[in-house]
Amino acid sequence: MQSAVRAVTLGALVALAQPATAQMALPLKRAPEATTPAITPADLMSRMYLYADDSMMGRAAGSAYNLKATAYIAAEARRLGLQPAGDSGGFFQNVPLIQRALDPNARITVDGTELRMGEEYMPRDQSVVTRSIDGVQVVYGGAWGDIVMLPAEEAAGKLVVLGLPKNPDPRVPSWFVPRAGAIQRFRSAAGIAIVSLDAMPPQFTQSLATPQVTLKDDATPAPAAGAAPLPSYLYLTRAAAERLIGVRLDSAKTGTVGKTMRGGFAFVETPAPARNVVAVLRGSDPALRGQYVAIGAHNDHVGFDNNPVDHDSLRAYNDAVRKLEMASPTHQVTAEQRAQIRVNVDSLRRVRPARPDSIYNGADDDGSGTVSVLEIAEAFAGARAKPKRSIIFVWHTAEELGLFGAQYFTDHPTVPRDSIVAQLNMDMVGRGRADDEAGGGPGYLQLIGSRRLSTELGNLVESVNTSRRQPFTFDYQYDAAGHPEQFYCRSDHYMYARYGIPIVFLSTGGHRDYHQVTDEPQYIDYEKMANVSQFVHDLATAVANLDHRVVVDKPKPDPRGNCVQ
Repeated sequence: MQSAVRAVTLGALVALAQPATAQMALPLKRAPEATTPAITPADLMSRMYLYADDSMMGRAAGSAYNLKATAYIAAEARRLGLQPAGDSGGFFQNVPLIQRALDPNARITVDGTELRMGEEYMPRDQSVVTRSIDGVQVVYGGAWGDIVMLPAEEAAGKLVVLGLPKNPDPRVPSWFVPRAGAIQRFRSAAGIAIVSLDAMPPQFTQSLATPQVTLKDDATPAPAAGAAPLPSYLYLTRAAAERLIGVRLDSAKTGTVGKTMRGGFAFVETPAPARNVVAVLRGSDPALRGQYVAIGAHNDHVGFDNNPVDHDSLRAYNDAVRKLEMASPTHQVTAEQRAQIRVNVDSLRRVRPARPDSIYNGADDDGSGTVSVLEIAEAFAGARAKPKRSIIFVWHTAEELGLFGAQYFTDHPTVPRDSIVAQLNMDMVGRGRADDEAGGGPGYLQLIGSRRLSTELGNLVESVNTSRRQPFTFDYQYDAAGHPEQFYCRSDHYMYARYGIPIVFLSTGGHRDYHQVTDEPQYIDYEKMANVSQFVHDLATAVANLDHRVVVDKPKPDPRGNCVQ
């Protein structure tokens, strides 16, 4: 059947924006003492409006706002009577993040004239010490991917300038040159410069200029003894490249020797405090309480920026795009459709006052997981009968930066690593409506990884679900081997799985507000979130009360290897 898609009208956009205003009138409960041992939508809403409030400023790992968020989690864990399981008898496990920023003294000159950083060139941080480019000769290496690129041996000790591909892959941006591939070919070069700065989108150049936060951990494999530093890496405008080469790029031949580069750049490191929150509910069976079922979520999000957008028109636009994507057989939106939506959004701005917003509140991602784990912890703590095995609750930091909190916890566990029998990860569990996901609704739930290490764990998930009064309908499509979204590799559970710990990743899926300033508490489905939380509670109980450890019957990955979905 052919699907007909109509342009979204102004009236529809206004209608889309109106529920936001109505939902924002929901009462804001601010007293955590009001929560009860029962897992309820009201308790989850109470917690969410605290945790994803504007005052948390997006909870970016390495910021004071993430420390504020984790202080709330620890205070709740203490109030619930959980045992601290972090560093030095406390609830926090400090994670050694560092911020790397471009040294403000960076200078590059050619023929005595300084190139303007950010306008004519942009360095790329590679998180390691790189070779100096002071006093090195420039050479044109040709267009990337061309058959007549500069031979690798002729790049030694030089700054290699690379043009963009003449026949770019249509699946990738035309300005893209793979950094790993360029470094592999020209490993002996002093530096590599890609002539792509003119064509880069602003968000990419902004990311290059933004200080990066990363993990500096002694458990991270160090470079091999005697390994040479990497080449410096930077991006150039076409005009800057021509100044370095000394001729127009169109007439430059591969191997053309250019000017001598003077100066250089470096990146400086400063600590960026971050922490996991770790708490334990002690099991009731003396023989089994030394084993743990881990329940986790990530406590961070992506912070804020200094460029406010109109919240309501942005959400209306993204809502319209999402509807068109879901209605299209190819899940694609045409340029014409996008243009029509923009026309209608402009009309919407004229009839509704703008509501500037610059905070990425992260209500669903992953405020939903964070407060759900708190709610589950309160249910366990308030129950008379405790599970046989212990439950360890871990709120990981820096998931958004690269799963660093979960990596650090599993590399430096605060309980013996082999005592963790399974890990249940909750990331974005507050949505999954019909207008969020194809097939979405009250019973929709995505599952990933439940049978990748343990058939028994996967079967147990299904058994616990079947016993529910209203079972979930599991969507396993994102668990498929080789799925392009690679969700198995993109959340905290994988840091457990790499050590052979069976995992289950639960999510209600993506939506129009993913990584947008519109991911706010008023758009969460609290009834659905309560049902998911109760299911995780019941699944953890089933795993904790087994008379044996969950059987691992699948091959374990290399804990230091790359994740493969």
